[in-house]
Amino acid sequence: MQSLTINPIAKIASPFTEKFGIPRQPGLAPSIIAEVVVEEAFSSLEAVSGLEQCSHIWLLFIFSESLDKGWKPRVRPPRLGGNEKLGVFASRSPFRPNPIGLSVVELLSISMRGKNLVLEVRGADLLDGTPIVDIKPYLPYADSLPEAQFKLAKAAERLCQPLSFSKGAQEQLSEQTTEFGEQLAQQIEELLRCDPRPAYQRDPERIYGVSLYQLNIRFSISDEQISVHSIERSQSSDFT
Repeated sequence: MQSLTINPIAKIASPFTEKFGIPRQPGLAPSIIAEVVVEEAFSSLEAVSGLEQCSHIWLLFIFSESLDKGWKPRVRPPRLGGNEKLGVFASRSPFRPNPIGLSVVELLSISMRGKNLVLEVRGADLLDGTPIVDIKPYLPYADSLPEAQFKLAKAAERLCQPLSFSKGAQEQLSEQTTEFGEQLAQQIEELLRCDPRPAYQRDPERIYGVSLYQLNIRFSISDEQISVHSIERSQSSDFT
């Protein structure tokens, strides 16, 4: 078949600056706000005329972190514990023949920022800088199918044990809220309830770290509790 060249039309400006810790599906951290920054060549208000009537949109994107890793016919989805293999086309693994993903997000606003069209969205599960190759309206009558089933993923899985901030983390949270907003505590909780730990690591004593904005959030998870140990500034983030 004839090959096809696809050029990105936009990129995501997201608080997720590292792959580890990003929710594995869109909408699992609904308080997270991101921006779709459209390339100047495609930044026309005419191109999005009518899109403002959509509550949600589809983002088609490139798994840019997987471009040089090739594809595998069978993968180990985290949903199955990382031990059971599944066909790549029965998964949403990034290791695909064509590393294309899709996410449905809530559309909050459309505006021009200088020469760039900017779409503000809620609930994105995309790494900062991810290339966007298309934007499409979400059609409730066609895209929402309550009768649809996938026996391996019947519902979103979230941790339900109590979440607590250490005294030091509470003080750091209070300091960082001034810069990153009153929803910071909620955003941290949403991320940790998605259980970002690798499927093969369930050591309750191990302390992990996830990046959000310019913060490194250190946490541990046991069967009884989710514990946030510290919220410190990170030097590796350039999210704006």
